[in-house]
Amino acid sequence: MKTISTLSVLLEKYFTDRLMRQLQASPSTIASYRDTFCLLFAYAQECLGKKAASLKMEDLNSSFIVNFLCWLEKQRGNSARTRNTRLAAIHSFFQFVALYDPIHSELIQRVLAIPGKRHEKQPVTYLNQSEVEALLVAPDLNTWGGRRDRTLMTLAVQTGLRVSELTGLNCEDINIENGPHVYCMGKGRKERCTPLRKESIPVIQAWLSERNGCAKDPLFPNARGTRLSRDGIEYILKKHAIAASNKCPSLLKKHVSPHVLRHTAAMDLLRHGVDRSVIALWLGHETLETVNVYLHADMQIKEKAMEKTTAYDIPFVRYRPDDELLAFLKSL
Repeated sequence: MKTISTLSVLLEKYFTDRLMRQLQASPSTIASYRDTFCLLFAYAQECLGKKAASLKMEDLNSSFIVNFLCWLEKQRGNSARTRNTRLAAIHSFFQFVALYDPIHSELIQRVLAIPGKRHEKQPVTYLNQSEVEALLVAPDLNTWGGRRDRTLMTLAVQTGLRVSELTGLNCEDINIENGPHVYCMGKGRKERCTPLRKESIPVIQAWLSERNGCAKDPLFPNARGTRLSRDGIEYILKKHAIAASNKCPSLLKKHVSPHVLRHTAAMDLLRHGVDRSVIALWLGHETLETVNVYLHADMQIKEKAMEKTTAYDIPFVRYRPDDELLAFLKSL
C-alpha cells in the first residue's frame, strides 16, 4: 500500500476522493466539514503559530483536538451539539487517514477514541402567533431588501424549510399555478414538495414578479445578486427580530434562527391536529420519533391530556410537626 504522509495531500484526497467521488456527499455536508477544518487550522495558527500548509499529522494529536473542541465551546460559544458535529467531521477524516497512513495508527486511534459530549436536551424554541405576526411586519416594504426579507420569512415560517433548503431555492422551484407548492432538494438528497397556503401566495407571487429571474437564478439573492448564505439569513432574522421586539417584547427572550422558524411551522401543524406522520413528511424527517420533540414542547397538548384524566380523591390534611425541635430539623 502506498503511504501518503503529507497532511495537506491527505486532506485534499479526503475531500475530493472520499467525500465527493466515493460517498457523493451533499454540498451541505461538504460545506460543514470544510468549515470544521477551517476552524481547526485557525486554532492551530493561534496556538501553534503554524499555517495550514505547514501542519503535520503529529500536530493533530488527541490533546490538540480536545483543546480545539474546548476552544469551540469557551471562546466561540458553541453548544455541545455543535462541538459533537465538529468532532464527527474530524473522526470521519481520521477514519480515512487510517487507510492511507498506517505509520500514525496510534495517533489516529487516540483521536478516534475522543468521545462525543453529552448534553441536556432542551425543549424546542418556537414562536407563537403574535411573535410571528410581529416578525413578518417588521421589514420595510418600501425597500427591495425589505420585500425580499418578508417573502423569505413568510416562506420559511409556512413551509418549515431548512436553512440549506432556503438558500438553495431557485426561481423555478416555486409553482404558483397548478397546486401552489415549493420544490426543494432536502437532507440526504430527498426531493419533496411542500404546499403553499393561499394567504402566502400573493406575497410570493409579488416577489417572483419583482425578482424576474431566470429558472436557475437564486430565489433570494443578496445585494450583489448572488445566493444568500446561512450567515446572511441569520443576520436578516436577527435584524428583524430586534425591530419586531418593539411591538412584541417576548422576542427579546428568543434567538430567532431559521431552525426556530422550522420549529414554528411544525408546532402550528401539530396544534391544528395534523398527524405526526404528515408532519414528518412535511419537514422531510427520517422517522416519526424526530417529531416527538414537538409533543414535549407543546404545553397546551399536555394540559388537554391532563383534563381527560380523573383527579384522585385525596383528603387534605395540614402537616403539623411533633415538636419544635423536629420542626427546626425538617425545615433545614
